[in-house]
Amino acid sequence: MPKVLVSDKLSPTAVQIFKDNGVEVDYLPDVGKDKEKLLEIIGEYDGLAIRSATKVTEKVIAAATKLKVIGRAGIGVDNVDIPAATAKGIIVMNTPFGNSITTAEHAISMMLALARQIPEADASTRASKWEKNRFMGVEVTNKTLGLIGAGNIGSIVADRAQGLKMKVIAYDPFLTADRAIDLGVEKVELDDLLARADFITLHTPLIDATRNIIDGAAISKMKDGVRIINCARGGLIDEVALKEGLENGKVAGAALDVFLEEPAKGNPLFDMPNVICTPHLGASTTEAQENVALQVAEQISAYLNTGEVINALNFPSISAEEAPILTPFVKLAELLGSFAGQLTETAISGVRITFEGEVAALNTKPMVAAALNGVLKPLLGDVNMVSAPVLAKDRGIAVETVSREEQTIYDNLIRLTVITERQERSVAGTVFGGGSPRIVGIKGITMEAELTPNMLYVTNEDKPGFIGRLGTLLGQLDINIANFNLGRLEQGKDAIALLAIDQMLDDSQIEQIARLEGVVQAKALKFTV
Repeated sequence: MPKVLVSDKLSPTAVQIFKDNGVEVDYLPDVGKDKEKLLEIIGEYDGLAIRSATKVTEKVIAAATKLKVIGRAGIGVDNVDIPAATAKGIIVMNTPFGNSITTAEHAISMMLALARQIPEADASTRASKWEKNRFMGVEVTNKTLGLIGAGNIGSIVADRAQGLKMKVIAYDPFLTADRAIDLGVEKVELDDLLARADFITLHTPLIDATRNIIDGAAISKMKDGVRIINCARGGLIDEVALKEGLENGKVAGAALDVFLEEPAKGNPLFDMPNVICTPHLGASTTEAQENVALQVAEQISAYLNTGEVINALNFPSISAEEAPILTPFVKLAELLGSFAGQLTETAISGVRITFEGEVAALNTKPMVAAALNGVLKPLLGDVNMVSAPVLAKDRGIAVETVSREEQTIYDNLIRLTVITERQERSVAGTVFGGGSPRIVGIKGITMEAELTPNMLYVTNEDKPGFIGRLGTLLGQLDINIANFNLGRLEQGKDAIALLAIDQMLDDSQIEQIARLEGVVQAKALKFTV
């Protein structure tokens, strides 16, 4: 019988779930705070269920001689050393969807409190001031709510806002037209949202593309008197720019549950009378905490009893027998997805993955999950091989797989096609002897390239002298070229240059490359290889 330690406070129902599934469980909710005790006993257990109090350090993992799985009741796993767990073959799971309703409800609550100045009015009334005329609020009925991010939580906010008779517009690069219709929202570009929204609420992960998505330039494009709500991630809003917008009256008010630095102490926004602040309460309801506790108990039990992997952050759904064969193809699929995902800037309506040759006879599900993970991660950030198919389905992305066991010129080939509202973009790759992944085709253009951590992708008109001008410019920018790969359809038509470079290009350098005569697109790509 497998044995699990619960080292943080979980509900009695979660503990019972372990027992009902034939798992022996020790409920020791205070041991997570006692580092020495945890080190002393962790070697007895096959599974560990935690919240945020238990710190699963490299030292703890080294002492966990029997441990097979760590389950975090909640989303954040900052308290788990995932690389150390991975190195030791320990699966790390979380419960990413258990608090969606709670977080969405908090955003709606913050919006309503902001509209009617409830916290400030409460403080004034408690001070016996009775300033009825001071707190003139606004209705939300018939107002326009702008969603930045229309994923799981954003879609729930949209539904609740529509119940309040608000018009909802949404900016989300992954939101398809069909999905927007299903949600009852109008899909718009970011600048359009900024110009039209009376209230703006953010529901997007913090990645490079979304960091400071609300900055001074964005605020200048907003309606006068806009109100901003952020219950997603600190860092999505430039707090200095927001303070300036509040001071000059451009922004009528802001409601913030998250901050750039947490715990937030002495934040300048705390002194603003038209700002509501809460201490990252998005997931803090009894129901949400119960949901994630039950989910983590079910997930750990399923893995220990049947080997089923659910919401794993560091391990694909691959059996021990399949792993040596599948691993290089899973890596290739993820790299192809990452390549396409980094180049896609409009809503994705579909992804088609074609397997040809020997790879078509293998278990392709992990490869599909890896490819979707690669496609979605550049925009969503917080995604893994297990959650990627669910997120694709939630966003209305049709996933098609095609298998052809007959060989072409390669023993094995994976072709990934991303379908958007504007175009289809395909990239193909193969695994050479020794498990080395290679790109062998981009947009129908044959070329062979090894993927490296930092790359430059350029599409251009095939004209004499272009490659020389590109190389000269990179030299002037002090960028060293490690590898130069070229391809074209035919003379004078579209051409592609894919360069391995020694360091990542910044935005200003990319802009200079994009201004070269003949350049159609220039993009810096980053890969984990």
